[in-house]
Amino acid sequence: MLARLVTHWLVLAVALAVVAGLLDSVEVSGGVFGLLGASLLFGLVDAILGPILRLLTLPLTLITLGLFTLVVNAILLFVAAGLSDNLDVGGFFPTVLAALVITVVSTLLGWVLGTGRR
Repeated sequence: MLARLVTHWLVLAVALAVVAGLLDSVEVSGGVFGLLGASLLFGLVDAILGPILRLLTLPLTLITLGLFTLVVNAILLFVAAGLSDNLDVGGFFPTVLAALVITVVSTLLGWVLGTGRR
């Protein structure tokens, strides 16, 4: 259980590093520890606020066939960036793009490592 949690945390840290490398609007300061702290904070925000936002936006998500989930993930990333000194994101559309890249990279890494949802 703990190994799976740490693996998810590291996958999210790698996904944030990829996003910071690909997009100019996303910056992670503080080196490796800043990246790990930002990914931990983003994971906590996603675990606490994520289910509430997903439930509240369920009608929009159903109408858009799941695409509104990207907006919810962008909102969660924006909240995590607001709470963190190490993570900075750009405006709304760059944050949506960052959320898309984080989703794709973390899904692919989770699939490769076998830590996907069961």
